[in-house]
Amino acid sequence: QKIETEVDTFLQELRERVQIGVVGGSDYSKIAEQLGEGDEVIDKFDYVFAENGTVQYKNGQLVAKQAIQNHLGEELLQELINFCLNYMALLKLPKKRGTFIEFRNGMLNISPIGRSCTPEERIEFSELDKKERIREKFVAALQQEFAGKGLRFSRGGMISFDVFPEGWDKRYCLDILDDERFDTIYFFGNETTPGGNDYEIYDDPRTIGHSVQSPQDTVRRCREIFFPEKANES
Repeated sequence: QKIETEVDTFLQELRERVQIGVVGGSDYSKIAEQLGEGDEVIDKFDYVFAENGTVQYKNGQLVAKQAIQNHLGEELLQELINFCLNYMALLKLPKKRGTFIEFRNGMLNISPIGRSCTPEERIEFSELDKKERIREKFVAALQQEFAGKGLRFSRGGMISFDVFPEGWDKRYCLDILDDERFDTIYFFGNETTPGGNDYEIYDDPRTIGHSVQSPQDTVRRCREIFFPEKANES
């Protein structure tokens, strides 16, 4: 969903006290759609790490971009894609739409229902997924089929999961930040349990991880940490 004005305003207030960055599994265009308009988002954050940090922006400039096909090789990549297509072809769901595999720079995003579903269809699939563990079973099949191939899988959002090379989870952005020599890095995320796409960076010893439930919860936590003199006002 698009960022709410109050949250957007708070983040700019926060930026006056600390450097801020966003890391997401989505590609840059999706992050920009949620957090800004066009190139506005790279001016709102000191760092924007799209696709877990395999696409990196710093101070409004693109500084690096990795390619999954160069890392995995075409043979393994096609084995992975073919397995996913075959698996999804046998799934019977209430709805199927389009864009079942989205090829990104640093990962493949796999969606059994298809990413072009409507918001209502997203919710319908998400509720079914909670009951029938569709994504969980899919990932388990992939883990068995591709054991030892250097691949990782993590769920995120409501309708999909990500497949990426070992080490290319959200910790990837910490490797870049290592060079910046920050004393402390705070991380706020909602998918912080094992299997969630925030888990590895949340659990990493280089961060102080905070598990949050909503954007408003994030704002509240940040007020307590970075604006202790104002925390009791809200």
